[in-house]
This record gives sequence, C-alpha cells and structure tokens, in this order.
Amino acid sequence: MSIDKGFSGHARDAGDSAPGAGPAGRGAGGSPIEFRLDDASGVPTYLQLVHQVEHALRLGYLTLGDQLPKVRDVVASLAINPNTVLKAYKELETKGLTAGRPGQGTFIQATLSQVGLPELAGLRKTLLGWLSAADGAGLDEDGIVALFTSALRDFHERRGGSRTRGGAASGETEGVA
Repeated sequence: MSIDKGFSGHARDAGDSAPGAGPAGRGAGGSPIEFRLDDASGVPTYLQLVHQVEHALRLGYLTLGDQLPKVRDVVASLAINPNTVLKAYKELETKGLTAGRPGQGTFIQATLSQVGLPELAGLRKTLLGWLSAADGAGLDEDGIVALFTSALRDFHERRGGSRTRGGAASGETEGVA
C-alpha cells in the first residue's frame, strides 16, 4: 500500500529515496521534487503543488537554495496549463518560501523543517511499522487516514492547543495533496 500521494523526493542523508524520484533522488531537471496530482482530491491543482512543496520543506526533502522544477518541465510531466504552475510558484513566493530568478528558475529561500533528518528517519521507521500494523488489521488507505486524523486531533486537544497543520484553528480545514 502506498500513502505517498503528494510528491516524490530524496530524503537527504536519511538513507531512503522516495519512489518516483529521478537519478540520485532528483526529479525532472535535477530538482529534488517531482510533482504528482490527485484528480480525486478536490484540491485545486495549484494548491496541490503548493502543499507538496510545503510538505517537502517540512520533511527536509527541500532545503535552502534548492531549485524547483522549471515550469516547462512541470507542464510537460503533468500536462497542465503553465499558468497553473506559475500561480503555485507565485503563492510560494508570496509566502516567502521561494524566490524567482529571471532566466534561472525558482529557488527555495526559506525552510519549514522542524526536526533534523536523523530524528525524521527514526519517526518514519516507527510510522512505517504502525502503517504495517494498520494494514494488517484490515484498514484501507482511507481508514488509515481517518484514524490518523482523528488521533492527531485528539493529540492537539489533549495538549490544550487548537493548533493544527499550518497553525490553523482546529475548526478549520486544509486540503491535503
């Protein structure tokens, strides 16, 4: 079972490369990220791209100075309108995460990574064990997501905070790519 619907990238120094990454864990054009779309998610295409970059930043797949795939490469690989990619890249720039360099591309200028890669590798290993147990218990992907989301919500409520992903209040929702 694969739960990685978002992006593929390379976990630097963590010893694992996500499926779909190009040579040496690099996506198209030498970028550490390769975008994927989920047509059934209900999330607008440009936001799926934005969320995938944010997720890659949080997990350390993208770091300061990394280049995002060129617009033409994303358009060619996903068969989408160039304006959609430009809108996503503009959103990332507005959030202060990227900066465009005329004639060169779009580069990461801020990070969202909260935990070091060795810690992430350990957490990922633990989570993979949990996912195997959930799969063995008969949960499908939607059941696993529902259980995890419920547990995460309970965790935040017990901590006494209403903080969720991205700092949204617990009553707000955010699309998942």
